[in-house]
Amino acid sequence: MTPDRQAFTPNPMTKEADMDDALLFKGLKVIDCASYIAAPAAATVLADFGAEVIKVEPPEGDPYRELWHLPGAPAARSNYAWELDSRHKRSLVLDLKRPEGLAVMHRLIGQADVFITNLPLPVRERLGVAHEQLAPLNERLIYASFTAYGEHGPESHKTGFDGTAWWARSGLMDMVRPDHTAVPARATAGMGDHPSAIAMYGAIVTALYRREKTGKGGLVATSLLANGAWSNSVQIQAHLRGAKYPPRPPREQAANPLSNVFKCRDGRWLSMILLNPAKQLAGLYTALGCPELLDDPRYTTPEGLRANAQALTRLFDERFAERDLKDWRSRLDEAGVTFGVIGNLTDIDEDEQMRAAGVLVESGDGSGLAVNSPIHLEGSPKRAPGFAPALGQHSEQVLREAGYGELDIQALCAAGVVIKNKP
Repeated sequence: MTPDRQAFTPNPMTKEADMDDALLFKGLKVIDCASYIAAPAAATVLADFGAEVIKVEPPEGDPYRELWHLPGAPAARSNYAWELDSRHKRSLVLDLKRPEGLAVMHRLIGQADVFITNLPLPVRERLGVAHEQLAPLNERLIYASFTAYGEHGPESHKTGFDGTAWWARSGLMDMVRPDHTAVPARATAGMGDHPSAIAMYGAIVTALYRREKTGKGGLVATSLLANGAWSNSVQIQAHLRGAKYPPRPPREQAANPLSNVFKCRDGRWLSMILLNPAKQLAGLYTALGCPELLDDPRYTTPEGLRANAQALTRLFDERFAERDLKDWRSRLDEAGVTFGVIGNLTDIDEDEQMRAAGVLVESGDGSGLAVNSPIHLEGSPKRAPGFAPALGQHSEQVLREAGYGELDIQALCAAGVVIKNKP
């Protein structure tokens, strides 16, 4: 029997004070030895479902903490990027360049379930945290490796960001230009990292399932390059099968007038996609106030639509310019037309659907709304987004739990191998 889909509700958000065994990954020990952005974001999803995540930072701190201060970043009330991707984690400042620091890491590895890193492959070797160096310490350890360009090949050692390895290399940056004469479209912060984080999360969870069957951990990996190609895979696969994409024309000259963007009277835009004209044209033409087009083969048959695409686009432009976006939303919804508002950030605060669907949730720390991670399991609660750690906030606590005595902890701190509560 198929369950009633309407009965599904987003994960209930659980505040820290109410933590219990209902959290799916309660007791799962994760070491986040990563930065910028996909790898630590994968750890965030695990933490949302209750995993105990130790954020290992170098003495100077994770550089991701400073993203909101970089040129071009908008001013905000708080460190939004760090809050988003470091919530629920505990910060341990550890100097892995020192033998004593690596010894601490090795002890933690022996007790961990998952180790996540996106350090460049040569850096991992130098620091002693490459897979072949850590795997012998714990046969159940899942070593989750995230790279820019993959584990092997002539570019595997290269660094990259989603704007370079995901967005640019995959062809997406070129293909989404308004037309072939426009400059390539620039990426926004994290636009490829966060989808790639879900692939990393999926790899980890798949490995956890394998470990349940075999008792063994192992290496799992994904990359910005792989995720960029997967995001653009329809076009890439078409190319691999001999398809030839013509230069992209301006929207006014698009070959399909039923899949385009249109400007409303108030300056707002909407995106319309009709894939089944035989069933959807009647509703569209009625909503636009031109039902007489249904009797005109130029605007109803596949051949006519292709031959008269530009004329129909001009007609649509004239009609959409007659009403505001709010009016078109109700008319198109009533007609059953598939469309989407081309949103801007100021729409988000009042987006009722995002709240109802659990996309936006109230933070457990009282700071307001936060973006929820996008995976929901019926009956499995998630932590309400909460505080991200201060630098070294949990260093002593993590060492105690790992079995270090107070004298050993103080000695490590005095030597600068471990740093606690650094401003």
